Amino acid sequence: MASRTSSLKFLSLLICSIAIVQMATAGDPDILTDFIAPPNGTVDGNFFTNTGFRVLVGGGPPPTAFKVLKATLAEFPALNGQSVSYAVLQFPSSTTNPPHTHPRSAELLFLVGGTLEVGFVDTKNNLFTQTLQAGDLFVFPKGLAHFQYNADSQSPAVAISAFGSANAGTVSIPSTLFATGIDDNVLAISFKTDVATIQKLKAGLAAKP
Repeated sequence: MASRTSSLKFLSLLICSIAIVQMATAGDPDILTDFIAPPNGTVDGNFFTNTGFRVLVGGGPPPTAFKVLKATLAEFPALNGQSVSYAVLQFPSSTTNPPHTHPRSAELLFLVGGTLEVGFVDTKNNLFTQTLQAGDLFVFPKGLAHFQYNADSQSPAVAISAFGSANAGTVSIPSTLFATGIDDNVLAISFKTDVATIQKLKAGLAAKP
């Protein structure tokens, strides 16, 4: 009996240890070198430089729809293994960044100019919202559904978001639900509505520029 109890305790400890290890490695993996060089390329100062944000200071016309400029692993290969990425969010008046999630990182947003209505929903379906003024910071916890909305009908807003992953990922909730081919009946039953309404939502999303 004592042997069986000891075995059960050992098994429990083993399971807990595995779970802790999995949690610890859930983000970007650690690397064993200073950086990850490209397989076929020269490593110099240019490799560690990204010029994609120069358009923000070039005096060009502001966007007419919500726009995101990203510096992630896809746009900036030097970020591979560095567990960091960046995005600039541009909100013309009365525009929104629709509800979405980042499965691999929290998001730390800094509002550079304008005002934003922001919020997220936790796993207990609690909604946390705030009206941000220029200079404010707001954190969206990892993996939770969140949004940003410029409710000002006259002025634009600009924000900078930092992520603790080179590839935080973005899962758009409207696109995931209504633009991936999920059966209309499944969605109608889930939202307690009819198929015609679901089809209108899909058509509206497809027509969005």
